[in-house]
Amino acid sequence: MAILPPFRFTDDGFAVTAAEPWIREKTSVIAQYLRSYINLHAGKVDELIFIDLFAGNGLYSLGARHELFAAPALLSLALDLPVNRYIFCTASQEQLNILKIRVNKYFRGKNVLLLQGKPEELVKSLGHYVPASQPGIKASAFCLADSFSFDLGFDTVQKLAGLQFNFLVPFCFALNDKLNYRFYLRESRARLVSYLTKEGVDLVERGTGNNRTFYKRLVQQYQTNMLALGYNLSLSTHKADSGLMELPAYQVGFFSKEFSTQSIRNTVEAAGHVQFELFQ
Repeated sequence: MAILPPFRFTDDGFAVTAAEPWIREKTSVIAQYLRSYINLHAGKVDELIFIDLFAGNGLYSLGARHELFAAPALLSLALDLPVNRYIFCTASQEQLNILKIRVNKYFRGKNVLLLQGKPEELVKSLGHYVPASQPGIKASAFCLADSFSFDLGFDTVQKLAGLQFNFLVPFCFALNDKLNYRFYLRESRARLVSYLTKEGVDLVERGTGNNRTFYKRLVQQYQTNMLALGYNLSLSTHKADSGLMELPAYQVGFFSKEFSTQSIRNTVEAAGHVQFELFQ
């Protein structure tokens, strides 16, 4: 069941990101996680912050008719939740400029901060703009890491964990006949090591003989890494229909030190997103 708001974006002549149909549902899943998180925090903290580490230009384009719909950054604004501050990050200055135009056009009254750079370059800035909880003042940060790649190194996650971020991580990346498990374990091993740690990749590699096993082991290892950082975690599973990620389903992980993540997952499931037994 989609929860996308009835908010229409028009063609402004600037770049948009091409998307497969399932991406629309994924953005709806992300929106439900954010809404559930906000609802659980309502009245319990003084400041709620939403961070998108890979915000892009803010809009997706779907199909031959080029139907536009919001990427998570603009979608979070359209949901009109009681978020005190939005922080959108992207490595490309061009993409950030386009996102700035769109934020100013549709959501000028919102408290939005735009940061240019890769996540590893922005840790200090994020630490400055995301206040630590103090006696009498409590803040909570929801951080979306949705890059459709392995662009978020685990050493960066460790540093952001020191800021007490809650993380939402859709485990989505190209995985098919060409960009397969052998490619990631060989040609792209250094990048995978950055994402999982060397020890983690070694464990994933053991007994991996196909893409499905590789995916399952990778997600399991990421969970183990986050548990070692002191995070509670939960996973939800959603149907995939992608020409780039040729799997029947993908998983979304929510990681928090603040409270039981199962309560977040339960509300997402209650919203009507059908869960699948992964690769049954």
